[in-house]
Amino acid sequence: MQFNFKKFLFLVLGILISSFSFSQSINSEKLLKHIEFLSSDELAGRKPLSSGSLEARKYILNELTGYENVQALYPDFIQRFSFVSGRDLKNYEDAANLVAFIPGSSSRKVIVVTAHYDHVGIGRPDAAGDSIYNGADDNASGTAALMAISEYFSKNRPYHSMMFVALDAEEMGLRGAKALVEDFPYPLDQILLNVNMDMLSRSDKNELYASGTSHNPQFKSILEKASVGSNPTLRLGHDTPGTGRDDWTKSSDHGAFFEKKVPHIYFGVEDHEDYHKPSDEFENIQPEFYINAVNLVLKCILALDSEMAGQGNVE
Repeated sequence: MQFNFKKFLFLVLGILISSFSFSQSINSEKLLKHIEFLSSDELAGRKPLSSGSLEARKYILNELTGYENVQALYPDFIQRFSFVSGRDLKNYEDAANLVAFIPGSSSRKVIVVTAHYDHVGIGRPDAAGDSIYNGADDNASGTAALMAISEYFSKNRPYHSMMFVALDAEEMGLRGAKALVEDFPYPLDQILLNVNMDMLSRSDKNELYASGTSHNPQFKSILEKASVGSNPTLRLGHDTPGTGRDDWTKSSDHGAFFEKKVPHIYFGVEDHEDYHKPSDEFENIQPEFYINAVNLVLKCILALDSEMAGQGNVE
């Protein structure tokens, strides 16, 4: 048989392209497994310090600390904090942010990736008698993405160091994020940016938003370039001052970073009919959209890590 070099070349290129594509993807099977467990009735809505929250904490810690090249910045990977809720005036002792650190190859700067793992717990029953607010999209979706993306970077060392933080008590006033920035292990000016994820698993418009470029225009062209032809479509916006509820600048944990003048990008979807209802369940997420959305977030983080290289180099 005559050797066909052109055919061989195309075959090799195809394998390389396929491998490159695969190498920049999260583990979809594990991603769906994570969100399904975190939003299960067993965890009863993950209200801070509830038995369901403690189960979620154990699950997330077991996953994050099992990755290679992950280091602890707080004892046992846990940043503990307390607060008094403004809603019920209850003192919440021993709330917990779960923090895993992956050293970068060449920079002192840190990209802090966050997602809150709490939700609102048990509440008023709906018409079907369901009183468990499972919080599948809000925010088991972001927490599962946090674990999947941290696993990726544990195997693919980033240029900048990365801190992956599952935050507690977001639903009670960004309490975990505020505790983190008040007790951060490095000077805050060492943070390159905060990437926050809150609600990633469903969009009838097939759109994912990256909010924050109005305040941080240095990231705009990087995100636009990284998302050309993306599925889902990446939209920039929901960050214009003076637009009320349409401005997401302080709508989730990135708000605590914003208050400290730390740059941020917030990935999320627009509100849907099941937002903060018992019907925000695993059965109502859109798996294909969710997997694609998390891979798009990963692609954007890779681009930010690469394109911002040179800031805070190790001497």
